[in-house]
Amino acid sequence: MSDFGIPSDVIEIRGIRGFGRHGVFDHERADGQEFVVDVRLELDTRQAAASDDLADTVNYGVVAEQVHQAIENDPVDLIETLAQRIADLCLADRRVTATAVTIHKPSAPISVPFDDVVLTVQRRAGESS
Repeated sequence: MSDFGIPSDVIEIRGIRGFGRHGVFDHERADGQEFVVDVRLELDTRQAAASDDLADTVNYGVVAEQVHQAIENDPVDLIETLAQRIADLCLADRRVTATAVTIHKPSAPISVPFDDVVLTVQRRAGESS
């Protein structure tokens, strides 16, 4: 149940990989690196369950393609900007009431050993970005 008393179901797409040129350093823009994105979409899937029709739900294949395109095009300095951009595209479908977008930057320019840099943003439909 969502915060608003409306049933909230979840579709998650994990591990969308793409090669992007996001970052504040010149070498990040020139060389690029892999980014991995997870998205969580909250929506009510009861109509789709009743109709058994893809038109009544979010097509997660299309969402994955849009996220991949966002990773690979239009470089930005900050992963915060990329995450917001992806959250906005997830919320563009009126059926999505909330989203969480996680950006993984496993090759971030950090001078000590590390596994991953991760940012997660959470957004609700109707909130201004």
